[in-house]
Amino acid sequence: MASVPSLASTVQQRLAEGLSAALPEAGSADPLLRRSDRADFQANGILALAKKLKGNPRELATKVVDGIPANDVLKEIEVSGPGFLNITVTDQAIIKTLAARAADDRLGVAYGESAGTTVIDYAQPNVAKEMHVGHLRSAVIGAAMVEILEFTGEKVVRRHHIGDWGTQFGMLIQYLVEHPHELDHKSEEEVSGEEAMSNLNRLYKASRALFDSDEEFKTRARARVVDLQAGDEQTRAMWQRFVDESKIYFYSVFDKLDMDINDPDVVGESGYNDMLVETCRILEESGVAVRSNGALCVFFDDVKGPDGNPTPLIVQKSDGGFGYAATDLSAIRDRVQNLKATTLLYVVDARQSLHFKMVFETARRAGWLNDEVKAVQLAFGTVLGKDGKPFKTREGETVRLVDLLDEAVDRATAVVRGKDEERGLLTEREIVENGQYVGIGAVKYADLSTSAARDYKFDLDQMVSLNGDTSVYLQYAYARIKSIFGKAGEFTPVAHPELELAPAERALGLHLDQFGETLAEVAEEYAPHKLAAYLYQLASLYTTFYDQCPVIKPAPPKETAENRLFLCDLTARTLHQGLALLGIRTPERL
Repeated sequence: MASVPSLASTVQQRLAEGLSAALPEAGSADPLLRRSDRADFQANGILALAKKLKGNPRELATKVVDGIPANDVLKEIEVSGPGFLNITVTDQAIIKTLAARAADDRLGVAYGESAGTTVIDYAQPNVAKEMHVGHLRSAVIGAAMVEILEFTGEKVVRRHHIGDWGTQFGMLIQYLVEHPHELDHKSEEEVSGEEAMSNLNRLYKASRALFDSDEEFKTRARARVVDLQAGDEQTRAMWQRFVDESKIYFYSVFDKLDMDINDPDVVGESGYNDMLVETCRILEESGVAVRSNGALCVFFDDVKGPDGNPTPLIVQKSDGGFGYAATDLSAIRDRVQNLKATTLLYVVDARQSLHFKMVFETARRAGWLNDEVKAVQLAFGTVLGKDGKPFKTREGETVRLVDLLDEAVDRATAVVRGKDEERGLLTEREIVENGQYVGIGAVKYADLSTSAARDYKFDLDQMVSLNGDTSVYLQYAYARIKSIFGKAGEFTPVAHPELELAPAERALGLHLDQFGETLAEVAEEYAPHKLAAYLYQLASLYTTFYDQCPVIKPAPPKETAENRLFLCDLTARTLHQGLALLGIRTPERL
């Protein structure tokens, strides 16, 4: 179905028509419309126009208002102050627009006008290492952006650039060669993520101890790195065992996070090995990179180190080894040339911003990025503890992600159970299932409701609170609406444009109408926190509406009840769709 124009765009169009009728000399001037607390909308464009035409803004404003023909959208236009227009739309226009949204599976949300292909690089754990709290944000923010961009019509290719290469594998592989049963599984049955990780942890500690204490083992381990890079078959097979074991663990964590991570999307550092030599050759031959003390470097005038000297991007070390830059530049080549990306989106910690600035600039100089193909780092801040310092355990170690998620689910389950004790609506199975949805939703929402660039405090008590800006508040708002339909009896949701609306109905209706515009902004700016803010405000406006406008009891007239049920239904669908785009589930009963 075609998208539904928002009330704002309809009002904008009517004003623009009034402007050109009253002031043909103005050309196509922008009325500069925005939401207002004095009326439904305010237009400020006439001030700039008056300046341009050297006229009196109030007189021009009055002329424009007189030039707008009577219609069923604009109820009242008042000239205010030095030439602002305060605009109130008709109740009929609100309900008619919402009815058109309700008739559409996509709630009338338009597809993006210039949809392309975005390759999004997110959720990047390391092979043979445990995932900790630092891995949370890349996964959660990235997964939300995938859903949001796909919903707006973008073709999205997921990429998980896992750390699966490097010198530490020499030590691990050599140890496994000498202790071949260390990664064997206890039984033929499916292996849990915990078992896979404890296998890897044990082997890592043992091989590290040997590497640090036995010079001969250290020499053998270093020779093994050379074999790995040269593609020796036995060494590669051993390396693959580490990758496979790690994937069992990764997937179990992503499963807890209620996230789909698919095998073809996992292309780690190793996936670009065959391109590294050619990447260096292209950069050197084109003069983008130059040899300096034997290393292949790219220099920048505006990037200086702490000593004030230019800091180069080292693409190849003087010993012939390759660093992250060579892999990242090869990945850009692959994503642009083979995957046909028009946007490369990197959901990566803000502390890597300098590295990516240099990598992107190098790719631009090489011609891989240009006006048609852009690269963006969606940089995120750090997860802090309640004390405002980086999140650590009491012993000062980084917090395991699995422990964090398990604790969130335990806390949320206790909240759901406590709330249900008063009412006794839920089965034990529902309590456990809802505890998972509420706990994981709480963790995701706390992350997504903060602007990505900012640090945020990880406070589970706050996250699973029923009050305030939390996903639990939104999930309960959704479940509450669903429960109304269980009691609605013979009433069904029907839009009645002929009815006069109460203030709380108008406020809710106008906000519901902004869903599509909000999503367009969120996709354009890679700002999921703006969607979270929209949904929180929607739930708050719904709460006011619910308090002030009886839906079924005490029973209002039939048409009023139907119209209010219609608003309830559209609110529930918008909450459900919006939270789904953030990766958060909405249980029907809570």
